[in-house]
Amino acid sequence: MKHHLLALTLTLATLAAHTQEAAVDRSFKKGQAYLHWGWNRAAYTRSDIYFKGPDYDFTLDKVRAHDRPILPVNFRHYIKHVFNPQTNYKAGYFIKDNLAVSFGVDHMKYVMDNDQIVTMKGNITRDGGYKGTFNGPQMLTRNFLTFEHTNGLNYINLELEKYASLYDSRKGTVHLRWMYAAGAGILFPKSDIRLMDYKENDQFHVAGFGASVKGGIAGVFFRHLFLRLETKGGYIDMPSIILNEKSIDGRAHQHFFFWETDGNIGFTANLGRHHKKGTIKS
Repeated sequence: MKHHLLALTLTLATLAAHTQEAAVDRSFKKGQAYLHWGWNRAAYTRSDIYFKGPDYDFTLDKVRAHDRPILPVNFRHYIKHVFNPQTNYKAGYFIKDNLAVSFGVDHMKYVMDNDQIVTMKGNITRDGGYKGTFNGPQMLTRNFLTFEHTNGLNYINLELEKYASLYDSRKGTVHLRWMYAAGAGILFPKSDIRLMDYKENDQFHVAGFGASVKGGIAGVFFRHLFLRLETKGGYIDMPSIILNEKSIDGRAHQHFFFWETDGNIGFTANLGRHHKKGTIKS
């Protein structure tokens, strides 16, 4: 995360230098670019999870899961863990007035609820306490299964964003816009999954795809300070979740709907041609 912060700082410095001589406020206009970072909270629908490996083949029905934000308990804790929670990174560019394309990463966390009872269907042929054929209730103890995407679901997405006028101050220091968008992308999780006595494989990997829509409010303050509050809903399908260590094949498949709310802060500047000082209507 420190490398991400350094890259973001250098990029912001470049944008600031590029726009130092700009005399006209071009907020939400063609040529405007922005970078932002923030925190999110997420919720998930229940999910059927299918497990397939060398000596197991079973499905868990309607599995519950939750997110895992790391909230600061004091200032020192906040500084130490500021980049560890569920975070969002995004860069965007206005291809037309009030119309932008963006590229971002939604670093949500997905944690299966342990000790819940679900319906399990299938069989396990691996020697041990879980060997057998199943077609009924099963408690998901930690000894049997830990299923988490806590190094991130990592929804890497492209979005098309549309903005509509909400408020512009007379002095031109505050510009607020309604915003709605649609996007799609891939899921690139680093999962923490421990099934029975198998060793986990916690490597980043492309596990599936997602699609989403969102809406919110965006604001530009004093030309360069960019704030955004938004809520997003979407669908995720991951047919290729890696389960076991590299030498042993094992995959899981799950799909679910998600709901995400996030707040962001960043920097914006116009990368287009500089104009002489004048008035531009929003």
